Amino acid sequence: MTDTDTDTDTTFVIRPLDTTTWDAFVALCDRHGGGGFGGCYCTWFHRVSHSAPGSQPERPADFTKEFKHDLVAAGEAHAALVFDGDRAVGWAQFGSPEELPGIYHRKEYLETTTSLPDYRITCVFVDRQYRGRGVARVAIAGALDLIAEAGAGVVESYPRETDKRISPSFLYSMTRRVFEDAGFEYDRPKGTVNCVMRTTVAPR
Repeated sequence: MTDTDTDTDTTFVIRPLDTTTWDAFVALCDRHGGGGFGGCYCTWFHRVSHSAPGSQPERPADFTKEFKHDLVAAGEAHAALVFDGDRAVGWAQFGSPEELPGIYHRKEYLETTTSLPDYRITCVFVDRQYRGRGVARVAIAGALDLIAEAGAGVVESYPRETDKRISPSFLYSMTRRVFEDAGFEYDRPKGTVNCVMRTTVAPR
């Protein structure tokens, strides 16, 4: 998938996270102190007990990077990486509930769900130099394309229920409007500021 940013005439290209794009992914994380959640290298949602620094027990960034690398090498970590040339500038993490069990408000979520989705989009991250240029939307669309190629099905997201300006470090789940624009529909609340949204992706 490609998408052209009309303001800058930049063409963004989607590539999947795998061993061939690993170094570009790590470079993006390293430019931001290891990515979100204090340097988790996008491992936060891979465990029910979160693995980012500051969790209990605390796990340093090197551990999370190695953990993520092992998952990627085994084909057990998925993301749509947004590239500007050879530089990764954003991602949308996706995977099955088994692959990404560690969502916030998990107990409440399980008590109110009637069926688990086939896939989740749990984390969207954009290089600070590229924010405000539509990279997050490109990443989400790219994730849906990769899900379609992988077999498709029901996809959930858990965005913020607000359009107020929020620090990007707290907006890893994006907003409800962003996912509505991507074709998701509101399902139910999750916690006090987030919600569950769903869409169905056809195979291709």
